[in-house]
Amino acid sequence: MPAHRSVLTLVPLPTKAVLRPGHFTLDADTALHVGTGAEPAAELLRTLLAPATGLSLRPSPDGQFTLALDSGLGDLGEEGYVLAVEPHAVLLRAAHPTGLLRGIQTVRQLLPPQALSDIPQRGTRWLLPCADITDIPRHPWRGAMLDVARHFQPVSYLRRYVDLLALHKISVFHLHLTDDQGWRMPVAALPKLTEIGGHRAESQMGPAGSDTYDGIPHGGSYTRAELAGLVRYAAARGVTVMPEIEMPGHVRAALAAYPALGNHPERTLDVWTRWGVCDTVLGVHDEVLDFCRTVLDEVMDVFPSPYIHVGGEECPTSEWTRSVAARERAVAQGLPNPEALHGWFLGRIGDFLVRHGRRPVGWAETGAELPVDFTVMTWRDPSHTLTAARRGHAVVSAYHRATYLDYAQSADPHEPPAQPGAVVDLRAVHAHAPVPEDADAQAAGRVLGTQAQLWTEFVTTPAHLEYLTYPRLCALADRGWSGATDWADFRSRLDEHTARLDALGVPRHP
Repeated sequence: MPAHRSVLTLVPLPTKAVLRPGHFTLDADTALHVGTGAEPAAELLRTLLAPATGLSLRPSPDGQFTLALDSGLGDLGEEGYVLAVEPHAVLLRAAHPTGLLRGIQTVRQLLPPQALSDIPQRGTRWLLPCADITDIPRHPWRGAMLDVARHFQPVSYLRRYVDLLALHKISVFHLHLTDDQGWRMPVAALPKLTEIGGHRAESQMGPAGSDTYDGIPHGGSYTRAELAGLVRYAAARGVTVMPEIEMPGHVRAALAAYPALGNHPERTLDVWTRWGVCDTVLGVHDEVLDFCRTVLDEVMDVFPSPYIHVGGEECPTSEWTRSVAARERAVAQGLPNPEALHGWFLGRIGDFLVRHGRRPVGWAETGAELPVDFTVMTWRDPSHTLTAARRGHAVVSAYHRATYLDYAQSADPHEPPAQPGAVVDLRAVHAHAPVPEDADAQAAGRVLGTQAQLWTEFVTTPAHLEYLTYPRLCALADRGWSGATDWADFRSRLDEHTARLDALGVPRHP
């Protein structure tokens, strides 16, 4: 591949790219020739380029810039695309609409960085270098998880977050909506979930175990319309929003709203103000299963994602062990002990989702404990990815020492407060291989890809979120889309890509 600054600075790296002499100029005379089914891609291109360029990119059968769906490109899959830029014409083709959306992000990166600004940029020539690019992702699942349960972010910011994901060809926005410290998803039949569960009295300062609190109430929740609008906004950019509703643990906010769902119905609880793992969990009586089904019915109605995440991790079983009702449930189900209710509970929930045409997703503690129809996210140890894949699970590799962006990204003493633990630096993210080296072809085929996580115990503002996310998410995007890339080459491309992040207002400092 000939060396050329404009192409080789793309993030993620395209599968094949060949430079040609010359440039295509986008100007007031440029029109779009939009093929059947390509209208959403044309609308996205106009939406993204208009603020900086002021160009209308009107439709015309004689347009120099062509967007087309081509069924003959089936080998490119759902997200692949072919881009040909010549001095007097641009042709972007794909077999599926999502492929066109991916190609538009490449066009944005090929233009001068000022094209990404949200204010008019005067005196800039909008030049696209002539090139032939064929691009197909290595992994279909390239995700980013944002925890809005610990610290709430308004839907206006979530839209910006989606825009940044789309630029980097991230395919899944994993939205962590509920936890011990807050419930953000409205459920019409259960209004107290947000009225009570969406607010806590204060927040712990420092890591789990600290006795210091800030004394500041924190709360917030989304409306159904906001979430549905976010789903549409993300879909228009080729991003699927996957919701996460935690169960049977990480549910203190729900139990504060509806104590009867717990193992001690007479007990009054607050929304948890601490960090760490709370030992209050859902009961296992029929009312609880009805509650979960009611919540998930609403979730499925709002989120068309084929995947629904139900958490499932870090669920202490001490309450079940002490509960007469839980012990009786274990006996009635033929389980060896109350601890086995965890798998039984998730099995019931998973079956419910499967019957409704969805795929249940859970966090895997070992890779072997979740029902086999779950897609699992392995986070504790890289070996768990292979364990889960060999067991028959579809797997997303989310190893915490390489994908958790709430850990500090450097040992610099000026870094803001972060999750306690070792540094997860840019190189660690870039080096993470989603598919274990010793996986056979069958197991390797079950690894869907990888995903970054940003838990927000220590992250309160959008600026802090973006400081922690970028450029580390650039490295994950590169690995997920392009496969293994040379570290020096990635750093060289990233050095140029930083100008794009600057144009977007992504902070370099906390």
